[in-house]
Amino acid sequence: MKTLGEQLKIIKRGTVEIISEEELTKKLERSIRERKPLIVKAGFDPTAADLHLGHTVLLRKLKQFQDLGHKVIFLIGDFTARIGDPSGRSETRKQMTKEEVLKNALTYKKQIGKILNLRGLKIIFNSKWFDKMSGLKFGELFTHYTATRLLERDDFAKRIAEKKPIYMSEFMYPLLQGYDSVMLNADIELGGTDQIFNLLVGRDLQRDFGQEPQVVITMPLLEGTDGVQKMSKSFGNYIGINEPADEMFGKLMSISDELMLKYFELLTDEEMSEIKALHPKEAKIRLAKIIVAQYHGLLQAEKAQREFERIFTKRELPSDIAIFTLKEKKSILEIMLQAGLSKTGNEARRLIKQGAVTFDNKKIDNEKTLIDKNGVLKIGTRRFLKIEYK
Repeated sequence: MKTLGEQLKIIKRGTVEIISEEELTKKLERSIRERKPLIVKAGFDPTAADLHLGHTVLLRKLKQFQDLGHKVIFLIGDFTARIGDPSGRSETRKQMTKEEVLKNALTYKKQIGKILNLRGLKIIFNSKWFDKMSGLKFGELFTHYTATRLLERDDFAKRIAEKKPIYMSEFMYPLLQGYDSVMLNADIELGGTDQIFNLLVGRDLQRDFGQEPQVVITMPLLEGTDGVQKMSKSFGNYIGINEPADEMFGKLMSISDELMLKYFELLTDEEMSEIKALHPKEAKIRLAKIIVAQYHGLLQAEKAQREFERIFTKRELPSDIAIFTLKEKKSILEIMLQAGLSKTGNEARRLIKQGAVTFDNKKIDNEKTLIDKNGVLKIGTRRFLKIEYK
């Protein structure tokens, strides 16, 4: 087991806040002295099937705790996902069915195995205790917190000011997440900065239930490829860990130099002083290669790098460009949908309006533009389609 100083250095990297560092130090000292690992928890509500790099910020921190010899619990909030976390929300989340939640949850194990050591990992569903709780037991849980405290949170205060509804189920959510920590007797809980209220409720509930309060460690929210909004599928700025290697490499090369440094700190173990000494382009290629290798292997990362350089440096077409055979005139919108370049008509129209669609290097600005010749259709910077007109 590493020394106290070595553990603190690893744990503190990339964190925003530790509540409190003094308590963390005491827990680690006791853990080393008694040779007893700490219980480290992070909860994930399966509201979507795919995990992206934003999720891996927490997963990587969990892996660090695993490597330090602590007991890591990956908590799947299959019960709480049906209610919906109000954190950072200006309106109520759409409630999910039990079937939707479980379908998403089934995909998680394979994905987190790309980062965490599954042999030493404990995966727990919080329905294990909540599905067994009676109405009376829920009522007792609610006596441990006041409505006044809940109304203090920024999300709720903002909605009240804007006269937007807050449902009772949303009041329940922080208490349920906090009760997870009680049931697991967690020593440490990890979460994003938007989770701070829920994490602190866990500390309060543990005290009320006679437990030593957990240490709260918050991690920054990772901005997506746009460099503005937090990474999210709903914003279309995400990099999924299951995406093809070429797509992942290209997206990583598209981020700003400033954001690149944040990605290095949160998504890799590279020494930051060494990275800052590199030319930005060289550093970005290194970042893309490291991250793609994590999820697809080194050979795929090197292949993705060669393909990127082939397209963007040498201005050549991809080596595996898809071919679409056109037997009659079709509109650009029809071709995009039939070839699978866009999932919906609205998405295709949005791409055309944004100027992201070209045919033989000429921008297409009208969805009704007819194609009746051979050429190359390009969507954005990474999607190509060779059209053969017969």
